[in-house]
Amino acid sequence: MSALKLKLAMLATLAAIIGLSTLAITIVLSLLGVLDILTLGVFVIFINVLQWLIAPYIIDAMYRTRKVSRAEEPELYEIVERLSAKSGIKTPELRIANIQIPNAFAYGSPLTGSRVAVTTGLLNTLNMDEVEAVIGHEIGHLKHRDVQVMMFVSLLPAIFYYIGYSLMWSSMYYSGRRDRGGNGGLLALIGVLSIAVYWILTLFTLYLSRLREYYADRHSATVVPGGARKLALGLIKIVESSTRIRRRYSNMGSLSSFRALFISDPESSEKDLMDLSRAGVVRGDIISEYTRRKVTFAEQLAELFSTHPNIVKRLRALQELM
Repeated sequence: MSALKLKLAMLATLAAIIGLSTLAITIVLSLLGVLDILTLGVFVIFINVLQWLIAPYIIDAMYRTRKVSRAEEPELYEIVERLSAKSGIKTPELRIANIQIPNAFAYGSPLTGSRVAVTTGLLNTLNMDEVEAVIGHEIGHLKHRDVQVMMFVSLLPAIFYYIGYSLMWSSMYYSGRRDRGGNGGLLALIGVLSIAVYWILTLFTLYLSRLREYYADRHSATVVPGGARKLALGLIKIVESSTRIRRRYSNMGSLSSFRALFISDPESSEKDLMDLSRAGVVRGDIISEYTRRKVTFAEQLAELFSTHPNIVKRLRALQELM
């Protein structure tokens, strides 16, 4: 998929999410005319915006990140500066997360500015060329401002989730009393419809998340010499290493709390490794052999509920850029 098609697909998906949300909210409020629902919506928006503003502090605490200076990591620092300049953005703050899972993520808010973090596991697993390609991917997220976009679109399903469940609980209250006006049934119906809208918006949001990963991959291939091949090799190493670590340490729950930020979802690493193994790319010619296997319907179905693209499809897209 070309850069223009990717951008248009992202814009179309964003427009669909906003349009569907606006239509559904209008219908719900017109049917109810209840101030409490509107108040609830405002409250959910406030909580999500607050979470976005302070999320970098939460991420730093959860993943034990620390700011690094040029003196500590001169090569890494130079990579971030150079790729930021090539991308036409202000150099983000460089941080290292003290966790074994090899990964990287871009994040930030108006309170903290932009940040790029790499894990100690990434630095121990990849060579510096591959680390550069991974950082190019993360710089792409900052260039495209898709971190802010994802925060906005993730807010919309949350609104319908809270509206739906609040209405369903309200309908139970009415059912326990004499409900001559049939309010309980109406509230239950609108609650169920709101939950349905929540699931539909969630699927759209996940699709947008996968598109932004392809878009950031393409950015890395653009700003890093040989970036497509380096990133493909890096992703394979990340999947292999993440799987070994997760098998060794089964309780890695907190690492998945913000997995949409990561370059590769640690939750799906074992499935990704199985996909690569069936494609014949883990050993031998690790970038070309996978094209011989068709992605199964079950894998395509599983991808619908994933924040990241199917690993074989993702590597295939990178191969087209080599």
